[in-house]
Amino acid sequence: MIRPYRETDRAAVYDVCVRTADAGGDARGKYHTDDLMPDLFAGPYVFLEPEFAFVLDDGQRAVGYVIGTPDTAAFARAYRERWIPRLAGRYPVPPDPPANAEEEMLALHHRPERLVWPGLEEYPAHLHIDLLPPFQGAGHGRALMETFYAAAAQAGAAGVHVTVTTANTRALGFYDRLGFRRLEITEPGETTVTVLGRRL
Repeated sequence: MIRPYRETDRAAVYDVCVRTADAGGDARGKYHTDDLMPDLFAGPYVFLEPEFAFVLDDGQRAVGYVIGTPDTAAFARAYRERWIPRLAGRYPVPPDPPANAEEEMLALHHRPERLVWPGLEEYPAHLHIDLLPPFQGAGHGRALMETFYAAAAQAGAAGVHVTVTTANTRALGFYDRLGFRRLEITEPGETTVTVLGRRL
């Protein structure tokens, strides 16, 4: 069943995040802490905007989620003002340019303004959705997305966007089936991620 996120779901959400964070595959053991990916891509959402977080509950725990914000620009400001200080001391500012994959992730953490792309005015909401593999392909993802659409639209968002690792072809297919279309707003030469948008 799909239900609103609760504080007691945090550990399960972190677990789902890290187990799907390597272009859809398991990222456990890839970085010095398995909390790194969830601290970037799950924790700030359930902390800053829990009212836009929903989980798929298998009767024992959360096995999937959709999290996001109806206002990306406001979220980026809150991330800097409230989330970075909350994790102070855990993740040092990396050198510029970053020298490895972990430092690239730390750079993302310390630059939340990267979330605000020119041309996103029509798609101010954004989201992350992840499901453990046994629960994929059964319609749960679509149902989670529709739950988020309704919440974001009620909050006034006219459209939603997602940023997908270009290598994650399964995710690209999922969003295509849901009516997302490629937004030509990435920086010239950017090939590692694809930005997709959908009107609400």
